[in-house]
Amino acid sequence: MFADLTLATVLFLISASFFAGFVDSIAGGGGLIQLPALLIGLPKTDTVTVLGTNKLGSVFGTTTAAALYRRQIKPDIKVLAAMAIPAFIGSAIGASLASRIPTQSMRPIVLVLLIVVAIYTWLKPDLGKIELLRHASKRRIQISVAAGLVIGFYDGIFGPGTGSFLMLIMVASLGYAFITASAIAKVVNVSTNVGAIMIFGLNGAIIWKLGLMLGAANVAGAIIGSRLAIRGGSVLVRKVFLIVTVALIIKVGIDTFSSF
Repeated sequence: MFADLTLATVLFLISASFFAGFVDSIAGGGGLIQLPALLIGLPKTDTVTVLGTNKLGSVFGTTTAAALYRRQIKPDIKVLAAMAIPAFIGSAIGASLASRIPTQSMRPIVLVLLIVVAIYTWLKPDLGKIELLRHASKRRIQISVAAGLVIGFYDGIFGPGTGSFLMLIMVASLGYAFITASAIAKVVNVSTNVGAIMIFGLNGAIIWKLGLMLGAANVAGAIIGSRLAIRGGSVLVRKVFLIVTVALIIKVGIDTFSSF
């Protein structure tokens, strides 16, 4: 299947993956770029295989971003683990159902949720600028477990907006600054990607050569994006977060209404 791709298609997919890694490393939303590019570049490929290949390409950039953030930002390990481990389990379950449940029915709900995320963030300009943790430690862990499981499942079965939902939970509910929330989200995204890749891989739903090639481009974009985000801090991450969320609203909105 990989050998059937033209040079122009490969270059198009590599470019999209680089930009996806760049954007995703700052505030999430890389799937907004890479997944549609794969759907365009692989029009005759099963959707499940496209999803699996997208996850493989993404995991390398997300892992790189997580490692770069980790050098500068030290989030609470207990909260991070409490969100990442259930997210892994949820993503694996979601991926196993990805070919059985029609995702079209999820789009209107996701669209409404993304609009709520964008409006809430826009109306609170000071949201996430500084870290002001809420709740007792035990309660933060409980929220992290529930959010990780639900959002992980969603990422495995569908995906668009995962980064936005993770960031809002951590900033609005737990009180993290945007830059810290982005660092935690990267680790959680690695977890969801690995969970989904295991399921897609076992079912032969990954184009491995293409996924690894996209992974290299994703890493290059993630390195540049992560360094820019760390330098720009929460103010930059919030701006990119809003841009990505609005772009997701437009994309999911178009997909939703075009299916009617």
